[in-house]
Amino acid sequence: MTQEDVFKKLVAHCKEYGFVFPSSEIYDGLGAVYDYGQNGVELKNNIKRYWWDAMTMLHENVVGIDAAIFMHPTTWKASGHVDAFNDPLIDNRDSKKRYRADVLIEDLLAKYDEKIDKEVQKAAKRFGDNFDEQQFRSTNARVLEHQAKRDEIHNRFVKALNDNDLAELKAIIMDYDIVDPISGTKNWTDVRQFNLMFSTEMGSTADGSMKIYLRPETAQGIFVNYLNVQKTGRMKVPFGIAQIGKAFRNEIVARQFIFRMREFEQMEMQFFVRPGDEMKWFEYWKAWRLRWHKALGLGDHKYRYHDHDKLAHYANAATDIEFEMPFGFKEVEGIHSRTDFDLSSHEKYSGKNIKYFDPELNQSYTPYVIETSIGVDRMFLSIMSAAYCEEQLEGGDSRVVLKLPPVLAPVKVAIMPLVKKDGLPEKAREIMNQLKFDFKCVYDEKDSIGKRYRRQDAVGTPFCVTIDHDTLTDGCVTIRHRDTMQQERVKIEDLHAMIDREVNMKNLFKKLMD
Repeated sequence: MTQEDVFKKLVAHCKEYGFVFPSSEIYDGLGAVYDYGQNGVELKNNIKRYWWDAMTMLHENVVGIDAAIFMHPTTWKASGHVDAFNDPLIDNRDSKKRYRADVLIEDLLAKYDEKIDKEVQKAAKRFGDNFDEQQFRSTNARVLEHQAKRDEIHNRFVKALNDNDLAELKAIIMDYDIVDPISGTKNWTDVRQFNLMFSTEMGSTADGSMKIYLRPETAQGIFVNYLNVQKTGRMKVPFGIAQIGKAFRNEIVARQFIFRMREFEQMEMQFFVRPGDEMKWFEYWKAWRLRWHKALGLGDHKYRYHDHDKLAHYANAATDIEFEMPFGFKEVEGIHSRTDFDLSSHEKYSGKNIKYFDPELNQSYTPYVIETSIGVDRMFLSIMSAAYCEEQLEGGDSRVVLKLPPVLAPVKVAIMPLVKKDGLPEKAREIMNQLKFDFKCVYDEKDSIGKRYRRQDAVGTPFCVTIDHDTLTDGCVTIRHRDTMQQERVKIEDLHAMIDREVNMKNLFKKLMD
């Protein structure tokens, strides 16, 4: 089965089991907009809680805010979004489809990386334990040929991005025979820039209305409030401000399910530091954020850093944390050193003094900022992609299981009476009432016990607790573990502690603090 087929199955699974629905589906949907169902919203909230608590509870100098979506329009002039928040787009005249020119070129570079990796894998298999990968990469003729071509394209690409040379971006597409994946032709238009912000009007009359924007990021709400937070919280540099909230971008080339949407949610933290200390803190947050991801146990090999070829106008360093999705390694989080651009610009446009007075240095200055920015929806997709599994079982049976990290699972435990009589439902309800104050529980008595297990596997429930006739006499239940399908008999009074060991977020936090 190809990765594309797996991805299609994952998308279908998300709808069938209440994770993600197309928005306004009864009206044939709205492009690149999705709704989270009953299981999806629980998983999403657990992701947000993991991030929020890790930021604000494990760091004494990080606090949170919740800024408004609507902001004074000058905010976006100061931030550079009005003039510079653009994507380079190109159309294929035959397919009538629109693409991001930079993504087309990045996909070509990825193909050369794949070619090199295949050569390395073949050689490793051929030479076994004696294989020296570094020597092979530096001496093999085919690898060197692919690497030279990749470097040639990459150097042109980086220069075109930094020079904002749209004609050169098209030239690269034409020179290296990048074709439309649908039509297979190179009948491309010129590359042009497209601003991604949604605008609307605020005011009761046409004459008295003011053009405002739906925020394309949550960061600016932090910047315009940083001095309010610093003074009221008596914060000392270095300190951070975290926020979770919606953002909106008019993505023309929205694709790959919830990976790129027009309405999405961000988890951002802006960390304010002394000028000159920014690279030390950039490296700190770069390492800490990767550790946060890996603590979930989805597989360390699925993550990698990717340094930006083109830095944003405000940055002096930028790195993405990429995750291996079914459609390749893609960004889930960015760590950026934003210098003092944002605060200096807001000071200039507002005419207000928003410098920080440092009592240790006895001087005022504009702090530099390290940003960590993660998309909740992309994080959701990466977790679902890693968790989705189709297994063949003994006897020719099969199952679809979501091997979600137990701490993030939408439902932690399913309570199941073996039959709907003989006092078993009443006993099951009693047990559920003991557990539901601490764990998200569901009660399920419909169908055979095997079908109920399969249903809970499909939504990623880590534990199923079955109440049978013996329960009424020995005070024990059968607990089934999702990943291994192993069952064990435990006392009712031991249930809470057993479940808590696996689903309590404290366990993840301890990993992060080791």
